[in-house]
Amino acid sequence: MAASLITATGKGKPTWWARQLRAIAKPWILFRTEVPTNPYGHSNISRLEDTDFANEINEHLQSIGTYVRAQDIVDYLNKEEVKTQYGIKKTISLATTKRWMHHMDYRWTRNFKGQYIDGHERDNVVWYRQNVFLKQWAKLEECMCTWPGDDEDTESTPELPNPPCPHVVVWFHDESTFYANDRRTARWVKKNAGATPYAKGEGASLMVADFVLADHGWLRSPDGEESARVLFKAGKSREGYFTNDDIIAQTEKAMELVHKYFPDDDHVFIFDNATTHLKRPDNALSARKMPKFAPKEGTNWGVEVTAKDSHGKIIYNADGKPSKVKIPMGDSMLRDGSSQPLYFPAGHLRSGVFKGMATILEERGYGDMKKVHAECPKFACDPKIKRCCCRRMLYNEPDFVNVKSNLKLISETRGFRVLFLPKFHCELNFIEQCWGHSKRIYRQYPPSSKEEDLKRNVIEALESVTITQMQKYARRSRRFMDAYHKGLSGQQAAWASKKYRGHRVIPNSILNELEKANIT
Repeated sequence: MAASLITATGKGKPTWWARQLRAIAKPWILFRTEVPTNPYGHSNISRLEDTDFANEINEHLQSIGTYVRAQDIVDYLNKEEVKTQYGIKKTISLATTKRWMHHMDYRWTRNFKGQYIDGHERDNVVWYRQNVFLKQWAKLEECMCTWPGDDEDTESTPELPNPPCPHVVVWFHDESTFYANDRRTARWVKKNAGATPYAKGEGASLMVADFVLADHGWLRSPDGEESARVLFKAGKSREGYFTNDDIIAQTEKAMELVHKYFPDDDHVFIFDNATTHLKRPDNALSARKMPKFAPKEGTNWGVEVTAKDSHGKIIYNADGKPSKVKIPMGDSMLRDGSSQPLYFPAGHLRSGVFKGMATILEERGYGDMKKVHAECPKFACDPKIKRCCCRRMLYNEPDFVNVKSNLKLISETRGFRVLFLPKFHCELNFIEQCWGHSKRIYRQYPPSSKEEDLKRNVIEALESVTITQMQKYARRSRRFMDAYHKGLSGQQAAWASKKYRGHRVIPNSILNELEKANIT
């Protein structure tokens, strides 16, 4: 009995299969007279063992599209030309095709959401991904740890880079929000059970912002007393919204921790391409709203920013809207490295007044700009014309292009490096999978509308992510980077990163592209 149960388990069969196995084997064991035979016919070889036949069925299902049915195989094998080709007298039953679907690794289940690829192939995104991010990542990867192993939850010892190479550690940053009413929706329910009441809306929320490293885990001190994690109650009537100032404060805290507890490593901080992270100084160079000529007498041009008091709090008008003030834009830099003030200097007839784009370009050696348009209609410039409008010419000036964000300025001041992910490429940040793991655990806790319960459950869920799992997630993200480095598109990279899963049925068109890129 034990042997039959072990055999059934190994074959993925239920207990009734083990009983049938014992019924067949018992006469032979006792009497040695009846040799066990296959009770299902003269042949125990499925037609799917024929490779050509199985490939033909798979290609037919792929040609149908996403929503395939077992009935599609029945209909396909009922065609006269298919019967003639494979010597079939009549089509098979629907029950057989359902077993075939399982044999071909199809499962009747809900449609899971995979990696989205919206925006991956925009020209500016591809250019930044291939020419900026991946090139910088390749240099960092030479000095980073690797974690050999597969995608199972097994421990692996990190392999350090060669001694001459400084050990580079990359901290990934991101934010995620947990909701009190976020519960599991799929579960086993009794046949006659009715619908149960549920809370309308998402309930109280708690936003988490943190840094993670696959070598170390969440960014904290070795004793766990100090942490870079921020728990934020986002909302207009709560703690407000997570701004660039909050990101700067958290990053400064993270830099203090790594400088204090990991001083021997070369630290790099990676952020996603969100506007909150890319915010530049208020007086940073920008040709977006510059006038072509100097303003009229009695007026001046400047950068409009939100007014704040001496404590950094926003000043509101009587109507409840934030008050606005104008500040002068910072100086630009000429190609020879010298400074170029954008406002007329002291002693000039219009001292302190903005010069205008035409004068700024003339000082840069572009000649007379009076007849050049301030801006092309709807900023749709003709790429064949080099001097179509003043605004485009300034946009392409090196000092206007290479304006650094607040995060980069703060990091460089403290001796750290910052790198931004390409837009839409959350699959390159393995902290996203850490969030997903945490939320799966969080949904298993008892529901509660109390904020103290929400906070406790969120922290426990975050701590459930182990170093081993983080390394597994980091390996997946690196596979994406390798695929992009070989020139694959977003969809092709998504397939390439999942080829380790044997049950995946990859379309032939995608397989051909992967083979061209030497993805084996």
